[in-house]
Amino acid sequence: MNSNNLSLLVVVLGTLMSAVDTTIVILALPSIAQELHTNLYIIIWVIILYLLVIAVFTTQLGRLGDIYGRSRFYNLGFAIFTLGSILCGASPNAISLVAFRGVQGLGAAMMQANSGAIIADIFPPNQRGKAYGYTSIGWNAGATLGIVLGGFITTFLGWRYIFYINVPIGIVAIILGLRYIKDLERRNTKLDIIGMLSLLASLSLISYGAAYIAGEGVRLLNIYLISAGLIILLGFILVERRQQFPIIDLRAFKTSKVFTYSLFASFLQTTGYLATAFIIIMYLQGIRGLSPFEASLLLVPGYVLASLVAPFTGRLSDKIGARIPATIGLALMMLAIFIYLQLSINTPLYIIIIASTIGGLGSSLFFPANNSAIMANAPRGFYGGASGLSRTLSNIGTLLSYVIAISVSSVTVTRYVAFEVFLGTTNLIGGVASSFLTGLKSAFYVSLGILAIALVLSALRGKEDRSRLLQVNQSHSQ
Repeated sequence: MNSNNLSLLVVVLGTLMSAVDTTIVILALPSIAQELHTNLYIIIWVIILYLLVIAVFTTQLGRLGDIYGRSRFYNLGFAIFTLGSILCGASPNAISLVAFRGVQGLGAAMMQANSGAIIADIFPPNQRGKAYGYTSIGWNAGATLGIVLGGFITTFLGWRYIFYINVPIGIVAIILGLRYIKDLERRNTKLDIIGMLSLLASLSLISYGAAYIAGEGVRLLNIYLISAGLIILLGFILVERRQQFPIIDLRAFKTSKVFTYSLFASFLQTTGYLATAFIIIMYLQGIRGLSPFEASLLLVPGYVLASLVAPFTGRLSDKIGARIPATIGLALMMLAIFIYLQLSINTPLYIIIIASTIGGLGSSLFFPANNSAIMANAPRGFYGGASGLSRTLSNIGTLLSYVIAISVSSVTVTRYVAFEVFLGTTNLIGGVASSFLTGLKSAFYVSLGILAIALVLSALRGKEDRSRLLQVNQSHSQ
C-alpha cells in the first residue's frame, strides 16, 4: 500500500470507530442503567452528549486543523477518543459515564472535522468518490459492529467492554496516522467563539427539553426549553451573517447549486434517517420481546450490503456525478421507512430484514456520492472548511434525529412505560403495545417527510462535470 492508501486506511478506521460508538451503546443501555442504578432521563445522555459535542465542535476543530495541521488534529483526536473510551469503560457511576462520553465525543469531532479534508488533500476530484466509498464502508461496518457487538459483548462480557474494544484499534491507528498522514497545505482563519457558544446553548436546550419529554412526559418546562433553543438558533443564524469566520459560513451556500443542495440533502438525510435503527430496536425489544442480540441480528444484512456496495457506488458517482445515485438512494431509504410503517404487533420478522436491506442499499448509494459532490465542488483552499461544514450539518442532523425519535415516540405512553421500553426491561402487550407502536410510527412519519424534502433537493442539485472540476483543480495547483 502506498502512503495515500495508508492514510485512507487510518481515516476509515476513525470513521469506523466513530460509527461503532454511535450505535454500540443503544443495545447496552439496559445493562448500563441497571448496573449504575440510574434512570432513563440520565442514561439517554450517554447517547445525546456524545452527539451534541460532535455537532457543536466539529467545524471549529476543522478550522484549527486548517491553521495548525489536519494530520496533527486528526491524530490528537484519535488519542483523545481512545482515552475517552478507557475512561468510559472505567466509569464508577452514570454521571461520570456521561461526562467521559463528552471526552470521547471531542476526540470523534476532531477526527470527523479533518477526515474529509485529508481525503480531499490526497485524492483528485475524479477519485474522491472511490475514497469516500471506502469511508462509507467504515461507517456501515462500524454501525454493523456497533449493533452486533453491543448485544454480544453486553451479554457475554459486560457493557464496559463495548468501550475497551476501541483501545487496541486506537493505538494502531495513532501509530499509522503519525507516520503516514501529512499536511499538504494550511490556511489562516479564526475561531467563531460567539457562534459556537450560541449553537451549544441552542442544541443543549433542545436536547434537554426532548430528553425531559422522554423522561417525564410533556410538560410546560420542556416546551419552554425547546422553544428557547429554537429562538437562540434563529439568533445564531443572524449572528453568523455578521461574523468574518462563522461556524456555519452562509456565504458557502452561494458557491454553487450542487455544493449547496448537496449540503442540505446530507443534513436532512441524517435528520430523517439516522435514528431509524434505534426506533426499530425499540420495536423489536419492547413490543416483540426479542433480546438485544436477537434484535441486532435482524439489522445486520442491511449494513453488510451497504458496506459491500459502497465502493462501487462511489466509483459510479466519479463517472456520472452524484445526482442520480444519491437521489435513488434517498428513494430507497424512503421505501424502507414506508415498509416500517406497515409494522404491527405480529408482523413477520423477515420484513425487518427486507426493509433494513433496502435502507442499507439506499445508504450505500447516497453517502459516497453526496460526500464526493460536496468536496468536489468545494472551492480550492476551503477543503477543511467544507469538510467541517458538512460534518457539522450532518452531526446536527444526527443529534436531531435521535431527539425527534426519542421525544415523538415516547409521548403516546406514560413516563414509566417509556422508561421500561427504552431500557428494554419490559415487553408491551395489548393496548399499551398498540399505543407505543403508534408513537414509533409517528416518528417514522416525521422521518419520511424530512427525507422527501432531501430527495427533492438531491434531484434538483444539477448535473456535475467531474472532468472539468479536475482541470480546474489542476490549474489552481500549478
